[in-house]
Amino acid sequence: MIGVLVSGSGTNLQALLDAGLPIVAVASNRSDAPALALARASCPTAAFALGDFPDRSARDAAMAGWLAEQGVRLVVLAGYMQLLTPAFLDRFPDAVVNVHPSLLPAFPGAHAVEEQLAAGVEEAGATVHFVDEGVDSGPILRQERVPVLPGDTAESLHERIKAVEHRLLPEVVRELCAR
Repeated sequence: MIGVLVSGSGTNLQALLDAGLPIVAVASNRSDAPALALARASCPTAAFALGDFPDRSARDAAMAGWLAEQGVRLVVLAGYMQLLTPAFLDRFPDAVVNVHPSLLPAFPGAHAVEEQLAAGVEEAGATVHFVDEGVDSGPILRQERVPVLPGDTAESLHERIKAVEHRLLPEVVRELCAR
């Protein structure tokens, strides 16, 4: 029932798998994403590279169709670094969630950890939210704070945020599956 979209190494995907959630498909925008290899042992995988389609809408339509064919009802973005088109979101209404390394609405986008450090915030965090057409702008489902420590680098702060994400994301996804 869960489809996971990934672009990178798959640490959040691994957290979902470790939680025993019913993941039935994993897709990526990158055929070389390590997360796809991680998922191959447990469920069908597919890559939908933007260059293989005339435009983003066509790519997202193909990806949404494939996910639907796999029986997906809830889509989880686990390090998926692409915006989804309205047509994709319409295919899974109120059923696409994302995890983000900040206390949204502050610091949306791809460089949230670095931007938090540059801004000198005392607390960073992790947010799980529904996905809408904006950049990390959908309704917030849950957040948890992570202190910024003296001497933190983007890497050290992100590691602590990821530890929270790896617990928070499976908890929220499990609750959504129980609805």
